[in-house]
Amino acid sequence: MAVPQAREPLLLRDDRDAICTLTMNRPQQMNLLTSEMLDALQKEFDLLKADSTIRVIILAAAGKGFCAGHDLKEIRALKEQPKIEKLFAQCSRMMQSITALPQPVIARVQGAAAAAGCQLVAQCDLAVASEAAKFTTPGVTWGFFCSTPGVAVGRNLLRKRAMEMLLTGDVIDANRLSNGVW
Repeated sequence: MAVPQAREPLLLRDDRDAICTLTMNRPQQMNLLTSEMLDALQKEFDLLKADSTIRVIILAAAGKGFCAGHDLKEIRALKEQPKIEKLFAQCSRMMQSITALPQPVIARVQGAAAAAGCQLVAQCDLAVASEAAKFTTPGVTWGFFCSTPGVAVGRNLLRKRAMEMLLTGDVIDANRLSNGVW
């Protein structure tokens, strides 16, 4: 009989020298923004809002990818429009919590940030990206426009670069974005 393995936490928290690092910890799933991940992030942001000992928050991710956005399998499984709308409202609340924090939030991007994952980076006050980082809002390639990520991306990138991302779905690497954007 196999002994069940303890599941790793979805979100890791490390506080050191007034800096809190939150690390999304689902590398095999590209740190998807499932309802469970959104809950974990929201809980930590709510706690951090009132924590005067933390001066800076770093949002990081385990594995090769930063965040691939929403879990499309989870969305399909919800089936009903009200349930899907509830998930998106949960995501919107979490995203807005980032900008409401009194501490600056820095995204540490080591890999792909797609769709709502790209929005997550754009919601942060700063982003530091490795050379392996890539950014995309691919909804247009599937026949829909990434409107919600488009708001945050449009506010944080040069207009033409944001439109390029939103209208083509192309992947833009960190080197292309480092020329005066983000």
